[in-house]
Amino acid sequence: MSSERSSFLAIIPARGGSKGLPRKNILMLAGLPLIAHSIQAALGCPFVTRCAVTTDDPEIAETARGYGAEVVIRPPELATDAAPTHSAVSHALDALAAGQVLPSGLVLLQPTSPLRTACHLTECLDMYRASDAVSTVSVTEAEHHPLKSLTIDQGWLKPLFGPDHLERPRQELPRAYRPNGAIYALGIARFLETRAFFVPSVLPFEMPPEASVDIDGPLDLAVAELLLARTAASPRQSSPENQRPWPTCV
Repeated sequence: MSSERSSFLAIIPARGGSKGLPRKNILMLAGLPLIAHSIQAALGCPFVTRCAVTTDDPEIAETARGYGAEVVIRPPELATDAAPTHSAVSHALDALAAGQVLPSGLVLLQPTSPLRTACHLTECLDMYRASDAVSTVSVTEAEHHPLKSLTIDQGWLKPLFGPDHLERPRQELPRAYRPNGAIYALGIARFLETRAFFVPSVLPFEMPPEASVDIDGPLDLAVAELLLARTAASPRQSSPENQRPWPTCV
């Protein structure tokens, strides 16, 4: 196991501005503020030794501290719609490193992925720690195959990848995946070198669609509420052959 993945700092980016769903990071979901689901996932993972929220918003900061996270207050210029996530994370790393030794690994947890649990995070990081990958990214199978995508050119529909794929049965096409936004992990040194989270060679961590809901609008929040209620009503089952010290994720 590489030294860059012996322990991890979890960073949760949560700015105050949100146009699609105002104040979404602290809206209630299944009895908890949205951001608390990601904080609990981080604190429940044995490989995460520090968890920090980077925010520009005092109310988000207070909520995050209440659920056990460290807080880094980012400047306004790093909290705009156009500000890249890597800039906020770089700022947080500088602040957290002041006078303290950071863990060797970094895991980015977006608060808009509340159905990603400590179990998912633990399984993902366990796979990554045992691999030769440079980074790992959580994915889910694409709902609509990208080879069947269309574009509009001067008012006319055109295949994005050529017409041959449009008529082929989905079963004949290679399985396609999309990042679900739940987990990105790599070494801190590699992140500071590249300022990126998707750094080849990338290990995929596949998650089911029902754990890959991304909270962008009111409908997403309602779907997540229903899924969490269903999970709460159906206790997880561990198979006898499962030797891991955590339950199989559902």
